[in-house]
Amino acid sequence: MKKAQHTNPRHDAALVAAKKEILDFLTAHAAAIADGSLVVVFVDQCHVLWNDACGYVWGPRGERISIPMTNFRERQTYYGAIELCTADICAIPTDTANGDWTMIFVEYVREQFPGKRIVLIWDGASYHRGTEMQEYLEGVNYKLPKDEWSVHCILFAPNAPEQNPMEDVWLKAKQYVRKHWRECINFQAVLNLFEEALNTLSFKFEKLRMYMPSLQLI
Repeated sequence: MKKAQHTNPRHDAALVAAKKEILDFLTAHAAAIADGSLVVVFVDQCHVLWNDACGYVWGPRGERISIPMTNFRERQTYYGAIELCTADICAIPTDTANGDWTMIFVEYVREQFPGKRIVLIWDGASYHRGTEMQEYLEGVNYKLPKDEWSVHCILFAPNAPEQNPMEDVWLKAKQYVRKHWRECINFQAVLNLFEEALNTLSFKFEKLRMYMPSLQLI
């Protein structure tokens, strides 16, 4: 017999509603997505820590395996995005996660897809919805009809990281770091491995098809 688990009907309803909004938008704009004039990216931030080099390793029974580390408090923030059709990754290191860095990252994403309209799908973090982003969006979309906005934002349901494929990218990259823990002689080595993972691994997750079931990953 399985133990009963508590559920929150309001949270479940929010998940369904948010997913439906995303699906409806992508379906309505499927032609533009297919011809490449509309680029859809899932965005998230993460912090890479010294602890991310820790994991389970094989060793002789009864023998403790030690990984030397000098500063557990060191960390680096990253902004990242995964593109819906190609699963290509855009990521940059940043000082922190805030409104200013969010605008900088959105501009970076736009530079990767010149002349394309961009759809950002992300969570409801304050720096995604704050004054800086609102003013930025007013500027880039000035006098454009909604269907021609240069940058369009859609929110995931609250507290639903499982909806965001970029979360899986961070996890896979951190697993890569742990797999190569012997190379983590300092924090910069940890960051080098993390960025190597982002630049070399495949992130063509089935989760991307959740939003467009007919999607053929390029």
